[in-house]
Amino acid sequence: MSEAMSQGTGQVLDTAQIRDTAQVLDTAQDPGLAPDGYTGDASPETDAGATYAIGDVQGCFDDLLRLLDRLDFDPAVDRLWFTGDLVNRGPNSLGLLRFVRSLGPAAITVLGNHDLYLLAAAAGAWSAGRKDTLGGILEAPDREELLFWLRHQPLLWHDEQLNFVMIHAGLPPQWDLATAKARAAEIESLLQNPSHAELLRELGPGKPWRWRDDLQGWDRLRYIANCFTQLRWCDAAGRLDLTGERRRLKGAKRSLPWFLVPGRASATVPILFGHWAGLEREGHKRPERHRVHPLDTGCANRGHFTALHLEKGHYTRVRCRNEALPWAEA
Repeated sequence: MSEAMSQGTGQVLDTAQIRDTAQVLDTAQDPGLAPDGYTGDASPETDAGATYAIGDVQGCFDDLLRLLDRLDFDPAVDRLWFTGDLVNRGPNSLGLLRFVRSLGPAAITVLGNHDLYLLAAAAGAWSAGRKDTLGGILEAPDREELLFWLRHQPLLWHDEQLNFVMIHAGLPPQWDLATAKARAAEIESLLQNPSHAELLRELGPGKPWRWRDDLQGWDRLRYIANCFTQLRWCDAAGRLDLTGERRRLKGAKRSLPWFLVPGRASATVPILFGHWAGLEREGHKRPERHRVHPLDTGCANRGHFTALHLEKGHYTRVRCRNEALPWAEA
């Protein structure tokens, strides 16, 4: 990690402390894990630097710094992509949010469900519970600047040159990339509006469960937000199953991981996402074969931090030392 970055955070990291817990997963040795277009080229970095996609951070600031140190991240040339859920559960959401914002164009994040929860709590639309770790942000002297910045982050990010899309959760099978971009823009424009609190009061894991082109009003917006920030399971018709309770059904009503639905319209482009730390534990291994790259590996729950080098297809992983509070759910 660059000297400038260490000074900017007020912390100098000792790489010797993480050498025994960090590991690099080199996908050149396992083509099944490599992103589309990866050839196994291990040539040195170009002057343009590297782009690293990183899974859900959730306030685990110290662990993020250890990962960036392992990557030798230089904000002058490298870029970070975050899959959302920057905040909540971990011990330092305030420091994390300040840091990512301070990176300017060197960092891109999409919004996750915990990010929307923070915005809703700040707007008085929802009440932060005793299990949330958002108090530092809500009481910070620079809270308005931080919240304004967060409201202006996208739900979907697409880089045509790198040929990757990044979202937090999932997409229903009917939406191709163009449709997903248009639906994301509907929410983004309202979040950036001074009357955004009205929108935040209407969001949350509720009906409707099925997409229709003629959906209107809050029902339409709630469905869109639930896809981008909550979706894991749905059936072949695109019925959302936010709890996964229908995955044990048989026939057409059975829920599948959103990226395994046959004929998924968004399968034409590789998608990076977070939100699903238990994906492999639930038996869904090697999802990269379906042109998706899950990056949430449970940092806030005694897991790992994972970064994917988008140009080379290398995975870097560090074991997390921060622990979620005892009541945090997996």
